[in-house]
Amino acid sequence: QVQLVESGGGLVQAGGSLRLSCAASGLTFSTYTMGWFRQAPGKERDFVAAITAITWTGSSTRYADSVKGRFTISRDNAKNTVYLQMNSLKPEETAVYYCAADPTSWVTSTSGGQYTYWGQGTQVTVSS
Repeated sequence: QVQLVESGGGLVQAGGSLRLSCAASGLTFSTYTMGWFRQAPGKERDFVAAITAITWTGSSTRYADSVKGRFTISRDNAKNTVYLQMNSLKPEETAVYYCAADPTSWVTSTSGGQYTYWGQGTQVTVSS
């Protein structure tokens, strides 16, 4: 049984930072591309960031334009965990943040439909 469990959400002031974690179990974590998405109330789910499996050339990352330079996605295969470091947070980034797993190891898809497994989400609230 595959489980993705997010943690690290909370309340932060605008300009602050949070680090989200997503612990995976029940899958061969190292072979999956991992992604982060977010969904604000009344809005569609949006892509945030993704990171491919680590190969001999390293891993690739992709970010939504709105978070480039402020957010960093990383993974620790030894811990079966993917992280999202979020800096300079803005109130409009208040949302439930979800991690997701895509069995296509080498593609950083921005489409939620590409991802097979999803976590339950963690709430991030950025106050102004």
